[in-house]
Order: sequence, then C-alpha cells, then structure tokens
Amino acid sequence: MTTPDAKTYDIATFGEAMLLLIADRPGPLEYAEGFTKRIAGAEINVATGLARLGFDVHWASRLGADSMGRYLVRQMRGEGVNCDHVVLDAAQKTGFQFKGRVDDGSDPEIEYHRKGSAASLMQPADIDEPWLRAARHLHATGVFAAISPTSLATARRTLQVAREAGATISFDPNLRPTLWESEATMRREINALAAGADWVLPGLAEGRLLTGQHSPEGIAAFYRAQGAQLVAVKLGEQGAYYDDARAGTGYVPASPVDVVVDTVGAGDAFAVGVVSGLLDGLPVDRAVRRGCWLGARQVQVLGDSEGLPTRAELQAAGY
Repeated sequence: MTTPDAKTYDIATFGEAMLLLIADRPGPLEYAEGFTKRIAGAEINVATGLARLGFDVHWASRLGADSMGRYLVRQMRGEGVNCDHVVLDAAQKTGFQFKGRVDDGSDPEIEYHRKGSAASLMQPADIDEPWLRAARHLHATGVFAAISPTSLATARRTLQVAREAGATISFDPNLRPTLWESEATMRREINALAAGADWVLPGLAEGRLLTGQHSPEGIAAFYRAQGAQLVAVKLGEQGAYYDDARAGTGYVPASPVDVVVDTVGAGDAFAVGVVSGLLDGLPVDRAVRRGCWLGARQVQVLGDSEGLPTRAELQAAGY
C-alpha cells in the first residue's frame, strides 16, 4: 500500500492556456474589426477562480516563448497562481482563439487555433512527480486529455500519481468532440479518466453522450458505480443534481440570472464552487449550491473568468 505523501500546497492542475480575442460587436467573426484580449482555457479558469478564493494553486503547462505565452504567464501570476511548472519553449508556439460576441444569450462563436501548440506536446516525462505528490488536490478536465495523444498519456499519469499520493481528484469531462478521432474514443477515454476521480462534474448533455443514460440520476449512478464518491450533474437553468456516497442525493436550484452575456466559462465556474466548497469542508449540498451561484455570476459577464469572485465577495453573498 502506498503511503500518502506530505502535502505542501492546495491544488495542482495541468492544461493549455490560450490567448483569447473577443470580438467588439455581435455578428459573424469575419465582420469584427476590434478585439479585447483575455486568457482562455478550462483548467486556467478553474485555477484562477480557486486562487481568487485564497487557495495555493499551482498550474503546469507548456507555452511558446512568444508574446502570447509571456502574457498568459504574467496574467496568471497576477491572479496568484503559481506558474513555476509552466515551461516557455522557444521552439514552439502558444495557442489562441477568437470568440464572437452575442446579445441574445446564445453560445458565442468560437474559433480555435491550437493544433501543434506547445501544450499539445506535453508528455508524461514532463510531470514533476515529487511536486505533484505534494498537492492536496488535483483538478483535471477532458480538454487537456483531448489535445493530443501525448497529452492524453500525461493526463492519465497525473491522475495515477495524485491517486497514489492520497490526493483528492476532481474531474470535469468538458467535452471537445472535434479534438478526438471519434466519438467512441472520446467516450472510452473520458470515462476511463473519470473512473480515477473522486468528484465527477458532468453537464447533462455530455453526461447523456458519455453514459447512454438520459436522467441526471442515471448519469450520476453510472459514475458512482465506477467509484466516484460524488457526482454533481450541471442542469443549466434547472440548477444541479448530486449523488454523494455519504450525503445521499438531491437537487439544488439555479441562482437567478438577470441577463446572460456570455455562456462560456459557466461550467468552470461551477467546478470552482464545488471544489472550493468541498475543500472548505462544506456539506455537499452547500458546495453544489456555491457552484450554481458561481456559474450564474459567470454567465453575466464578458470573458471566461471575469465573474469569478474573491473570498470577500463570496462571503458577502453568503456562500
């Protein structure tokens, strides 16, 4: 039996960061003439949110040693995220994406430019295993696993190392079907990764695709049978459903939303709420309620992480 290693920081995460360029007006991207520069990436959205809440968050990745890579590291360090395990590779390039602007609450148009990026070349040998073993918690998503065969192997190894070290693990499927060779491969690999996690956080549509189950209860039961301690299924305007080994099952209502500005990042915000709540020692229903509140905040702002609160804002809101 492996003896858990001593923990010296709160949260580790691996994943690609991209430069995000948001269009200055609604309509097709080809008609946009001005863009606002931001950062994007599922794992860094979660890292940002957890760091704003005061957790010691470490992010590992590979970026190009270009202006975009330097900008991303500077921004993440400004958020309080430890970037000591982010490599700036002069021989590689940083990925970027364009995002359209909408004014009707729909999902904005997204255009990725990430093929062959520095992050896609990460491999298991890049993992600093003693550093990873010192994490209290690992947050993983299906995005990093999807970007290349070597990143998939790296994702598998990160979960294995964290599990052996006694860390808790959260996993958000965060499906990117266009990055996988086939839907069958995506289902197989994502479900295999989820089987190594303690807390699994699927959305309803992706849960249906991955499990073949239609209801939140069926989706949660699928992952609980694989060994997950907690499954929290995101239901959008209907809130969330949870199934926990100790707390049982229940529904949590959605938080009110005045105007939907940008839907991107809502799932990552939900993950910030649930993971932070559980690491704070909240009961499961309160952690999921916090996740719903953060998701509601995020859809009301432009950008992928601008709605994520500080600890003071979280406390002021009663979460």
